[in-house]
Amino acid sequence: MLRRLVLALSSLSMLTAGLNGGAYGQGLFGSPPPNASSGDNAPAIDKSAPATSPESKPAEPAPAAPVLPGSPTAVVKPFYEHLGLELDPGQRKNFSDPAKSVLDKADALRASGQGECLDPNMALDNADYDKLAIDKSLRTIEAINGDEAKVVVVFVVEGHQHRLEWKLKKVGGDWKISDLLSVTGEWALSQYQCE
Repeated sequence: MLRRLVLALSSLSMLTAGLNGGAYGQGLFGSPPPNASSGDNAPAIDKSAPATSPESKPAEPAPAAPVLPGSPTAVVKPFYEHLGLELDPGQRKNFSDPAKSVLDKADALRASGQGECLDPNMALDNADYDKLAIDKSLRTIEAINGDEAKVVVVFVVEGHQHRLEWKLKKVGGDWKISDLLSVTGEWALSQYQCE
C-alpha cells in the first residue's frame, strides 16, 4: 500500500514538473524561476563563459506552431486580427451558450437604443489597442479534453500582461466559443447581464 502511494506521488510530481516546465517555456505563466528547466532538454548554460557582446541581438522567441484549420485556436485567432469581432452579429455562428445568449442580448439592447452592455475590445481584456505590441507578445496554448477545449491567450500592452481563457465546446463537429474569461481582469462574458 505504501509503495503504491509513493509511486503515485512520484508520478504526479514528475507530471507536474513537466507541465510547469512546458508552460514556463512558452511564457504563459510569467518568467520561469531562476535555473528552471524549460522541459526541452536543452543543454545547461555555462555561467563561466563570457557574456555576449553588446552588439549581439537577443535571441528571438521560437516561432509559434502552425494553427491547424478547424482547431480551437483557429476559431479564437481572428478575434486578435480584427478588433471587436466578438460584437459582430455575423460572428454568432462561432459561439454557443452561454456566450451566444449574452451576445444576442447585447445586440438587442444596442438595437433598442438603450446603450451598450459590453466593452468593445473584450478579446483584448479591455486594454488599450496597440496592434504592434499585441502581435509581438501574443502567445496561445490550447488544451482539448473530449468535446471541450480551452485556449489561453497571453499578451503584453504597456508593460502589463493580460491573460484570457477562451472556453470552447464541440457542436455539430465544429468548435464553438462558449465563454471568455479574463484571468487578469477577473470577469467572464457569461456573467454579463445585458437586459
